[in-house]
Amino acid sequence: MLHVLLHMARQDGPITSEQIGVMLGTNAAVVRRTMAGLRKAGYVGAEKGRNGGWRIGCDLNRVTLLDVHHAVGGPRIFAIGTDRENPDCVVEQVVNEAIFDAMREAEALLIERLGSVTLAELASQFDEIATRQGYRFPAH
Repeated sequence: MLHVLLHMARQDGPITSEQIGVMLGTNAAVVRRTMAGLRKAGYVGAEKGRNGGWRIGCDLNRVTLLDVHHAVGGPRIFAIGTDRENPDCVVEQVVNEAIFDAMREAEALLIERLGSVTLAELASQFDEIATRQGYRFPAH
């Protein structure tokens, strides 16, 4: 969704769910479900009607990557972990503890980093590279 938000931030008009679906290689229904969390958080708005669609609805300087992660429904950063919380096997207990500690440390570092990068920083990086490469936004 970061991809979509940055495109939206550089568009003059709204982008439809169908256009976003093409960008992401998915269908419009999936886009609408995902965008609902972003809308609820106030990061995007929806305009109805013939020329409607999604628009950016936030100050990019105030929204971090972690904010977006939370808005799209991601309570966990990592989806991997131990198989069982209370295994009977002592070897598995030792392995699980090592994995749990490593994952907890990695998650803390990632959360810190995601919370420190704003959408404005990404947009600025995009603008810099786009200017250097002569990139022009495609009309959606």
